[in-house]
Amino acid sequence: MAMLRPAVLLLLLLTLLTGGVYPLLTTLLGQWWFADQASGSLIRTQGQIRGSLLLGQAFTRAEYFHGRPCVNGDSPCNPLASGGSNLAGSNPALDSRIAADIAALRAANPQASPQVPLALVTTSASGLDPDITPAAAHWQVARIARARQLPPEVITRLIARFTRTPLLAFTGQPVVNVVQLNLALDALHHPE
Repeated sequence: MAMLRPAVLLLLLLTLLTGGVYPLLTTLLGQWWFADQASGSLIRTQGQIRGSLLLGQAFTRAEYFHGRPCVNGDSPCNPLASGGSNLAGSNPALDSRIAADIAALRAANPQASPQVPLALVTTSASGLDPDITPAAAHWQVARIARARQLPPEVITRLIARFTRTPLLAFTGQPVVNVVQLNLALDALHHPE
């Protein structure tokens, strides 16, 4: 019994520290140092929450940049059904989906190169990736310029402005957040 008392006290102390104090401390520090990220990086326009910079959205209209394909859930980019399609590279259904996506992209972007960037036909592991490569964004410039009646140079400058490069080159590749880019396109026509 003498050995049991210190063990129980240590269990209670460690439970309090690791289950209470530590999570509270990290939550408070996260809210203080990274307030926007800790709150979900929410996008607010005209007082309404329009989405999150961390989640891809299904943009389909010609005047918007399109992100990576969403194949999760019953509706595109459904955040409640996060996950990829889990189709193997050898699965004919994956080949069919990619071929259909390439055909649709080429039909929507006839002025673009016939080489469709990989980021526009492959899904992410979560199915909710909000980022595409700069090459995938540049591939869509002609369609967006025509739909918005803007010079392609304006759209190219927006892509450059919203391209994020990793601090160290070996930690990743440059990416462009599609949601931010589309909000910036809307701001060109409707400055707040």
